[in-house]
Amino acid sequence: MNPDENNLFEREPAPSSNQSGAVDSSPVALPAASPLAESATIAGTPNASEYLPPVVNPVPADFRVPWGWADLAAFVVLAIAGFLLLSLLISTGLAISGVDIRRLQKSPHEVILLNILIQVILDLGLLAYLALQMRVRFRSTFWRTIGWRKIETGRFPRAAVYFGLVLAGFCLSIIVSLGSALFPPGKDLPIEVLFQDRNTTLLFMLIAVFLAPLVEETIFRGYIYPVIGRSFGMVWGIVATGTLFGLLHAEQLWGGWGQIALLVFVGIVLTFARAFSRSVVTGFVIHTSYNSVQVIGLLIATHGLRHMSGLH
Repeated sequence: MNPDENNLFEREPAPSSNQSGAVDSSPVALPAASPLAESATIAGTPNASEYLPPVVNPVPADFRVPWGWADLAAFVVLAIAGFLLLSLLISTGLAISGVDIRRLQKSPHEVILLNILIQVILDLGLLAYLALQMRVRFRSTFWRTIGWRKIETGRFPRAAVYFGLVLAGFCLSIIVSLGSALFPPGKDLPIEVLFQDRNTTLLFMLIAVFLAPLVEETIFRGYIYPVIGRSFGMVWGIVATGTLFGLLHAEQLWGGWGQIALLVFVGIVLTFARAFSRSVVTGFVIHTSYNSVQVIGLLIATHGLRHMSGLH
């Protein structure tokens, strides 16, 4: 890895032809006093740079971001520390308010609600951190710098492209559902505890549709993928980022190895879509569609959350 990779965003100008990710191949002009320039002038050729190979920028435009591995490591430490700190603060606040923590820990429903609350606060806090980092440290606009660019549709109508992405999310959800049915887990999964209460299930579904795609696509496809891709190439960037995405959900699906593998597959598909289009928006639309189909299936299975036994 290039030790100066953190300065690539400032040193390497974006291609001026278009935003297709093509590398810069403009020739380098020789100093006027160089021997080669003088010999070319003597030979009657005023531009000696014609005899030099073009200088190619080794970093594709899609990977030219101002952060690097040190920033990713700091982000991971911040996420872990933030989770622990939030847990401590909320537990302390409840204890000061007179809530019996031991009794609370014996109630799975209340523990789940607290975990969801901590996760929502943490997700919003991490987005705020990234936005502050882009603005203050890198002096760049947040959304565009982190990959939320307009999808280039070419000669295809924009509405048709977005409809195709929604359809892709639908098909991805069907594939995962069929795969999960073919390889059912051998025991109850930890995530099933979420679906024992109507209110908890409703809150989980709202987060899955309106918050999770925004946060996860920004972090994984916007912040993590460019650094891995810049160091190891696009293919490994897609595979590694998708695998990390799937493993992030492993705790909820522990024991369901087929389900974890399916989520790794989902992560790879979402990262491939982002890499192909060079926009986080693509993965976001597919991700939102995928989660929405899962939520609709959940509503159908429970008859509108009236029969929670339909989940089992």
